[in-house]
Amino acid sequence: MPPVAVAAVVLIAIQLVVRAVLAFGGYFYWDDLILVGRAGTQSLLSPSYLFDDHDGHVMPGAFLVAGVITRLAPLVWTWPAVSLVVLQLLVSLSLLRALHVILGWRPVLLIPLCFALFTPLAVPGFAWWAAALNSLPMLAALAWVCADAILLTRTGNRRYAVTAIVVYLGGLLFFEKAAVIPFVAFAVAVLIRHVRGETAAVRTVWRDGARLWVPALAVTAAWVGVYLAVVDQQRWSSDLGMTWDLLRRSFTHGIVPGLAGGPWQWQRWAPASPWGVPPPVVMVLGWLVLAVAVLVSLLRKQRIGAVWLVAAGYAVACQIPIYLMRSSKFTALELAQTLRYFPDLVVVLALLAAVAFGAPNRSTARWLDASAARTAAVAGLAVAFMASSLYSTATFLTSWKDNPAQPYLQNAIRGLAQARASSSAPLLDQEVDPLVLQRVAYPENLASHMFALIRDRPEFGGSTTHLRMLDTSGRLVEANVTWIRTIVVGPVAGCGYFVQSDGQPDTPVRMPLDGPLLPAEWTAEINYLANSDGAMLMSLSEGPETKVTVHPGLNRVYVRLSGAGDAITVRATTAALSLCVASGPVGYLAPRQ
Repeated sequence: MPPVAVAAVVLIAIQLVVRAVLAFGGYFYWDDLILVGRAGTQSLLSPSYLFDDHDGHVMPGAFLVAGVITRLAPLVWTWPAVSLVVLQLLVSLSLLRALHVILGWRPVLLIPLCFALFTPLAVPGFAWWAAALNSLPMLAALAWVCADAILLTRTGNRRYAVTAIVVYLGGLLFFEKAAVIPFVAFAVAVLIRHVRGETAAVRTVWRDGARLWVPALAVTAAWVGVYLAVVDQQRWSSDLGMTWDLLRRSFTHGIVPGLAGGPWQWQRWAPASPWGVPPPVVMVLGWLVLAVAVLVSLLRKQRIGAVWLVAAGYAVACQIPIYLMRSSKFTALELAQTLRYFPDLVVVLALLAAVAFGAPNRSTARWLDASAARTAAVAGLAVAFMASSLYSTATFLTSWKDNPAQPYLQNAIRGLAQARASSSAPLLDQEVDPLVLQRVAYPENLASHMFALIRDRPEFGGSTTHLRMLDTSGRLVEANVTWIRTIVVGPVAGCGYFVQSDGQPDTPVRMPLDGPLLPAEWTAEINYLANSDGAMLMSLSEGPETKVTVHPGLNRVYVRLSGAGDAITVRATTAALSLCVASGPVGYLAPRQ
């Protein structure tokens, strides 16, 4: 094996160790739990599951992989972490293949490879499982298709067109942003010929690679149609001012510091993900690295101005659609500092750097020819970059591990197992703590969705005789109903509200509240006296009915009611069932003191 290949393998191995530490040091976060909830409550092969509008993403491949892993080991982080490392290995090997196709086993190959393997610009998009299921398959496809495109235009072998289309389609199944792949591949193939002095590079590459470009454009057009049919386009922003501010911040506080291994420091306000806060020194270093790279490359290489223009253009183009979809006048600029939108930029920059290294040298820059001094300088800069990058990765991990979901879920899983062992009563459904998953993710923020696949737990029901709840730390505790509203005392002396089923068409009994309730998930404490076993249906003035099982004698049941209104309606559904319902509270659940 050539020495450069050995060095590349060693670098990839070191990267995998670093990424494994990062992956296994993380945990489920936000969208990860949405994927878990959907996998537990829907069929994995149903179109509604695979082609869901997930916050503007169409990602059936990611849904399927996440669903299979979740079904096999619900809420066990080990296997998502393993999937992250495996996918990263595919990306790294695919990139190495592409760099080898462009440069061969020249030592200079190690420079773009080292940058792509260790820059912190790719770290946040890796650590977050849901984001990585989008980006990592796309990155592997991006590097692979670029290599196939180069080989196709170089050799004319049609098998490269076939494999490129198959891989491209695979990338699209995980992330709609993969639609950029054929355009990047075309640009890279053109630039390789351009820097070598071909005058009609665009026409030649189009002709030689038509077996790839035409089918790729057809696949892209079809996927755009699918995307537009699935995704709600009303979320696109027209606030161009905020989009510009985010774009500018992404360069000054994201991309440029990342060129020097920054940002070094991160901040986090739970439940938000970490964002980089580069100190002035690393920002200055980043600009210095960029300036030196541009100056030295232009002095050393011929015809690489177009390479720099494509790099700058892609750095802008890869972000604009995201900010148009994510930004508004209320958007925090820190969104641009999360760095999770840059993994594909890292691969593109590495490929373009390889193209630039393959350009002919200028005869006027002999002082940059191979020498011991040049080797020492390059090695020293590479070591400094890796040290800076690893420090940024370590500080990111410290911030990333501050995840309230981990203790919450682990406490909840233990508490659910203990609850099942101690009582056969079902649990009322509830929203999990907002630091774990907020109401905007409804219904996946419900405990019944998040823990749907956990086998050792009680059933979730619309009513229960034993009121328990998950507190803010995930522990299952005894609960009470808060007195937000009260059922008004009923009109029948000694009974309250008399409800019976006499075989006639259902006649619900209306139990007024002492004030209106806004739309929400409410819990009512129902104290009743029944003459037999049976069932009744209860609902708020505006909301669905909840079926409640009742038993003879004086009893108490807690009922979950969705909706709004100023009264609760009750109707018996079992023949010859009669009930007396007394006054009681309606409100939220609160831990019993």
